[in-house]
Amino acid sequence: MAVATIYAAQPVLAQIGGDLSVREAELGWIVTAGQLGYLIGLVLLVPLGDMLDRRALIAGHLLLAAAGSALAAFATQLWVLLTGLALTGLFAVVVQTTVAYASDLASRTERGRTLGVVTSGVVVGILGARVLAGGLAALMGWRSVYAVLAALLVVLAGLLMKLLPADPRTAHARYGEVLTSLAPLLRERLLLSRGLIAFFVFASFGTLWSGLALPLSAEPWHLNPAQIGLFGIAGLAGAFGAARAGRWADAGRAHVVTGCALALLGASWLATGQAAWSLHLVILGVVALDFAVQAVHVSNQHSLTAAHPHRTSSAVGVYMLFYSLGSALGAVSTTAVHSAFGWAGSSSLGAAFAFCAFAVWGASRRVAPTRRGMPTKP
Repeated sequence: MAVATIYAAQPVLAQIGGDLSVREAELGWIVTAGQLGYLIGLVLLVPLGDMLDRRALIAGHLLLAAAGSALAAFATQLWVLLTGLALTGLFAVVVQTTVAYASDLASRTERGRTLGVVTSGVVVGILGARVLAGGLAALMGWRSVYAVLAALLVVLAGLLMKLLPADPRTAHARYGEVLTSLAPLLRERLLLSRGLIAFFVFASFGTLWSGLALPLSAEPWHLNPAQIGLFGIAGLAGAFGAARAGRWADAGRAHVVTGCALALLGASWLATGQAAWSLHLVILGVVALDFAVQAVHVSNQHSLTAAHPHRTSSAVGVYMLFYSLGSALGAVSTTAVHSAFGWAGSSSLGAAFAFCAFAVWGASRRVAPTRRGMPTKP
């Protein structure tokens, strides 16, 4: 539900622009506002999970995200809408607090499986947001999308307070100390290597999902936005990939799974790059890419939470900065490359990002985590 608030604007941008008299050139800010809020939240809010009761923290952030969604639903001016979406994005980082909390609640032998289940929810949220927003907007307008999300977030916050165990803390670190402790994490070889892998993997992911509509809407297909949106259903393979990768990581194979998934990611572009003549190959490529991306993502999170059992929130928050920056790079670069070289250029770019991730993985073999989360030589 939290991640859905970030992606819900994408299929209803045209409706929002018409209702609020927003020029086409300014529509991009509607999506960017939530992303900027999310980036800030990764640094300022996720580390709170290492200080406070995470059950209360998760419920509180869901309620604040609901407030942002409600503000967006009733916005009559662009600046009010942007404020609401930025607020929603800021507190949508509850996703990462939840990942860290789930990791700590799980036993060592079940950590990967638990992370896989939570990450599957993220995948479904990203894809489901587009389906939910498109359907509600068609029936009741774009405002209904954010009104429904706000109501669901409030209900979810109440349920979590009843269903999740409390998370009392005996250590009371100061907020400033927690923030300043983030910098040393970036100097750790394990986090840096896994972060760089995530950066390139999600740059490849962003290259596909921010650029795929361009060849599909052009000759010879001329698909409309609704038809293009159906390709996201193929991405549900990512949810399966996340669940399976978690089990493999529990068996001590996180590093091997990462390498195999990165090889699959690169190979997926051979299929996706054929968008000019085969939709079947595009679907195959989308399935392979989403499976590979989520398998890498869960394996990375498993390795980092195992290596930092007492600082899971901080470790996940720093790692997700690489994720967000990579996604942004892919989204920005794919349209520029497509305008110059077509979809073949974008496909080559996505494959190049995958190759860079594989190169980082190969160079990081000497810090491959074992089942106990400790670095080991190959």
